[in-house]
Amino acid sequence: MTKDKSILIKNIYYMLSYAFTTLNQGGYESVEKEQFENIHNLFAAILAKGIGRQLKQGLYREYLNRKENLSVVRGKIDLSGSIQNRLARKRMLTCEYDELSEDNLLNRILKTTVMLLLKHAKVNAEHKNDLKREMLYFSNIEVIDPMTIRWNTIRFQRNNSTYRMLISLCQLILEGMLMTTQDGEYKLASFLDEQRMSRLYERFILEYYAKECPQVKATSSQIPWALDDGVGTFLPIMQSDITLTQGNRVLIIDAKYYARTMQTQYDVHTLHSANLYQIFTYVKNRDTEFGAQPHQVSGMLLYAKTDENIQPDNIYQMSKNQISVKTLDLNREFSAITKQLNEIVANHFAM
Repeated sequence: MTKDKSILIKNIYYMLSYAFTTLNQGGYESVEKEQFENIHNLFAAILAKGIGRQLKQGLYREYLNRKENLSVVRGKIDLSGSIQNRLARKRMLTCEYDELSEDNLLNRILKTTVMLLLKHAKVNAEHKNDLKREMLYFSNIEVIDPMTIRWNTIRFQRNNSTYRMLISLCQLILEGMLMTTQDGEYKLASFLDEQRMSRLYERFILEYYAKECPQVKATSSQIPWALDDGVGTFLPIMQSDITLTQGNRVLIIDAKYYARTMQTQYDVHTLHSANLYQIFTYVKNRDTEFGAQPHQVSGMLLYAKTDENIQPDNIYQMSKNQISVKTLDLNREFSAITKQLNEIVANHFAM
């Protein structure tokens, strides 16, 4: 996938900047200017800056339920435990109480991710030193097994909303790079897996258009099935990656990040059939919504460019709708990437 890894890693920073708008709100300027030879240094630098900012505001604390044997009453007395102590001739009371603590799930996730980065040989000494200094403030916080984290149960409120970007980045690292060694320990892979890169690629394109192209409305919207009788039991949800809308003009983009953009059979290269069927289905069902109104609905498969010899760059006219297949080269300077994204809007929504 990569020709110049440092350019791609720099572009991953820009992709993260759109996916996590916090990176554009100041304090990360030194990260943007730095040249990274591997993704571990990029993540270490972002976490060092983000955790440093969080420490200035104070680590998040929450009330945690504790139960322990004490010589004086604290909170509520647990009768069963206290009776057991009495039977064992222990002059202790079992007490249950709530304690405001920094040793909570959010801070444990931060420390766990940082400790994995500190163990990685490719993280530069400068970034390790920054992280080590910050971990001094995490001395009372436990490290947890990354596989036990239930990411979908994490909720953010006003008093911990500043953690949202940091925890999202930790999730990206732990879900996309975590590997288990033969002796059962954890380590980080050399790069994000294809699935997580695909999600970042989709999110980046959506957020880029939402921020930089106000002339269109950018959403990740569901497309209803065009049903004759209204009965849609068991039909799957059609969820677009990116839908750009301007009046009655619509462009549906499916962003695809694969190691191989073409499928090959008997030395014949073709597009991934499932991708083409999917975008065609999205377009035709969205097209039907307009009825007799003047409108234009188009579709695009936007692949991240690979190192294959053949790269798709085609426009098809299918049942009165345009379906195009393009590639976006993430190994170019970011200005070239944004130029191509802007040209897509200009070409499809030209007055």
